[in-house]
Amino acid sequence: MNASRLWTERIEDYLEYRRDAGFNVVGDSYRLRQFGRFADQQMPPQSHLVVELAVAWAHSTKRDQHFTWARRLELLRGFARYWQRFDPLTEVPPGRLLGRAYRRLTPHIFSQQELSMLMAAAAGLQPRDGLRPATCKTMIGLLAASGLRPIEAARLTRNDVDLDQGLLFVQEAKGHRSRLIPLHPSTTEALRTYAQQRDRLVRQPRSDRFFLLDKGKPAGVPTLQCALETLCRRLGWLPRGDYAHHRCYDFRHSFVANSLLRSDRHGIDADHAILALSTYLGHASVAHTYWYCTAVPELMAIVGERFHQYAQGEST
Repeated sequence: MNASRLWTERIEDYLEYRRDAGFNVVGDSYRLRQFGRFADQQMPPQSHLVVELAVAWAHSTKRDQHFTWARRLELLRGFARYWQRFDPLTEVPPGRLLGRAYRRLTPHIFSQQELSMLMAAAAGLQPRDGLRPATCKTMIGLLAASGLRPIEAARLTRNDVDLDQGLLFVQEAKGHRSRLIPLHPSTTEALRTYAQQRDRLVRQPRSDRFFLLDKGKPAGVPTLQCALETLCRRLGWLPRGDYAHHRCYDFRHSFVANSLLRSDRHGIDADHAILALSTYLGHASVAHTYWYCTAVPELMAIVGERFHQYAQGEST
């Protein structure tokens, strides 16, 4: 491969390589392309990727935060390892050169009362005579009741929702693992009511997705995130946690927290509860479910000793 190509072209090669390997590059592509443009402005095409250039780009963001700089540099490490195969003079930035790239941020845990208020407030979304209010209300309810990842809910097709059996089929979820999700009868009935309203308002859908907007277009996560922020502002809520806004992913964290707290109140063994949740959530390892619990102080006393025992077992 010609090492004198533009940096933007090298980045596109890397993104194509990642796509072909089965990785989702949507989240990384924007920042990597930013680096490509930055490098083309700063360096001649025949130049090599050096640590000095990588650090300069990491610091070029307007966000004056060490975690932001570290995350940007960590992103470049993957590209540098790839490009080193074509240019041996490429320098891979050392790990944690700018500090830790990731930290555990505390999510907002919605109470049952807050969830009820959110769903009631969704009826006031615009257009009131359209499908958007019902779509947002039902998606919020499903996320809170099932713990689905927001993208999993948005990608559900009509065939994935079995209202007769009360089951969801989540296809090619995170890590390409599909799974069946049993639903509570009340959740199934809410989905049935929504489907009837959807089919009444949208006679010619443009998608086979279960959740639609007016004119038959699929409802994506950005649509729900925008609605969630609007509703929380109207209700005068501030997020409890480390994020600037309430997030759709907070419903998944809330599901875990509320499920484990409910299990503890009923005297259900924490190990059994977490193992069941791990399978239900589609986690590759039960350790990921324990990791969720670290964000909720109320859960730490419940799972702290259990996680310690689990970690000891993993190391033996």
